[in-house]
Amino acid sequence: MDHRAKRVAVVGAGTSGLAACKHLLARGFQPVVFEAGESVGGLWTRTLASTRLQSPAVAYRYSDFPWPDSADVFPRHDQVVDYLAAYARRFGVDECVRFRSTVVSAEYVGAEPEDAADGWERWAGNGEAFGDGTGVWRLTVRQHGASEKEPETEMHEFDFLILCIGRVSGVPNIPSSFPANGGPEAFRGQVLHSMELSNMDDADAAALVKGKRVAVVGAGKTAYEIATECTEANGAGLPCTMVCRNPQMLLNRPDVWGKVSIVYLYMNRFAELMVPKPGAGAASRLLAALLAPLAWAISAATGAWYRREIPMRKYGMEPDQGFARCVSSCLISMLPDGFYDRVKEGSVVLARSKEFSFCVDGLVLDSGGEKQRVAPADVVILATGFRGDQKLRNMFVSPRVKDIIAGAPLYRECVHPRVAQMAVLGYAEGLNNIYAAEMAAKWLARLLDGAFRLPSVRRMEESCAEWGRYYARRSGGGGDGQTAWRPCIGAVNLWYNDELCRDMGCEPRRKKGFLAEWFQPYGAVDYADIQ
Repeated sequence: MDHRAKRVAVVGAGTSGLAACKHLLARGFQPVVFEAGESVGGLWTRTLASTRLQSPAVAYRYSDFPWPDSADVFPRHDQVVDYLAAYARRFGVDECVRFRSTVVSAEYVGAEPEDAADGWERWAGNGEAFGDGTGVWRLTVRQHGASEKEPETEMHEFDFLILCIGRVSGVPNIPSSFPANGGPEAFRGQVLHSMELSNMDDADAAALVKGKRVAVVGAGKTAYEIATECTEANGAGLPCTMVCRNPQMLLNRPDVWGKVSIVYLYMNRFAELMVPKPGAGAASRLLAALLAPLAWAISAATGAWYRREIPMRKYGMEPDQGFARCVSSCLISMLPDGFYDRVKEGSVVLARSKEFSFCVDGLVLDSGGEKQRVAPADVVILATGFRGDQKLRNMFVSPRVKDIIAGAPLYRECVHPRVAQMAVLGYAEGLNNIYAAEMAAKWLARLLDGAFRLPSVRRMEESCAEWGRYYARRSGGGGDGQTAWRPCIGAVNLWYNDELCRDMGCEPRRKKGFLAEWFQPYGAVDYADIQ
């Protein structure tokens, strides 16, 4: 049987799912894409009104599909949705999508017992995408019609499953460690997670905070955006309190010293020489050690410039880690326009607190300490992130798969060495997620097309362990209640691409000339000819 006739399912029609479907179509497959929403775009269809891209449009793009000239430099969320929808139409992806279809669960059904995977020498038994052809993934899909009637449940079987469900949606990370009588039940107001706010219509979200004392808990981009939207609704008369424990690095512009883009400092080959890359060998580690003083100097100079440009120190919002660590942890975002002007005018009150609890009238900050104080609130919004690991586990019926799927990095950030005929795209983060997801989609499409075979399971697991040690060392700490490592390829995105290129039999070095190859930043366009 021609492997292109194999049945392939893609779960999710966001940036990763669209790329996966497009490149599968290009290789002759006819994938089925299940999307819970009513349109393509994934998370971008459910955002705050003010949400924009954190990367310029010229960087955040698919390799063979430019933005229209009308797009903003940092496009609005509705422009991103339009761009993704145009991409889906251009490459016929929209014809493969089944909207309002929620995949409730996935179960692998094979001829061998489930624990047979423990004895594999090659992935799926032979190192090929479809194994020996006897196993299938059985999906339970809840189909929601256009009417209000009860959704229908369907069963489908596929030869390969690709999960493109993302990390920052679905399962909110809700703080749960509070002192006695200090949990949300003690608060007389409303408590909700940022996910609930993002799922509201813009008018309903604005009405929720209008005329209310709002406290936002969180230190990332979403917390800043919510605080900004609250100021637009209430101004300085009812200031929004933003409570955070460990502030992140939010930038006012993507360049330093007035003219040097940070991509020249962190997204080229020379920059990655200063990083001890996973699996690169002893020579690479030695070179990175020798260049460590230069790496420290660049990080210190860059961080110092932004600290002078942005009054983060004045308002107690200076990150605890250096700039390079923020890059390697994917904890860099762009500030909403005029954010610190709103702080200066009193529309936003910034409050750092090691811990918080609830009381009748709001939040108790640094509860139990000498500096304990109350932030009054009528509404508390938790911008505390998501449990991407739990969301991934929840997809599976098998307790064995639930236990192992998110316990360590995936091989090439796509496949688990002991789970057959299944891949995950878009789980690892980067400074530019669409760029990383598209490269992985190209790699996966070639794997399914039989262009290459995976190495031994032992070698795959060794690689996963190397990346796990890198994540723990360079980007560890996913946040309260999350894993001890954070899958961020931000500081080694080019090295990651090199590994994918070598697997695919493509030339990793894509630029012309020595200086361009080592000092110009890499982006999606450099890989446009890989289909």
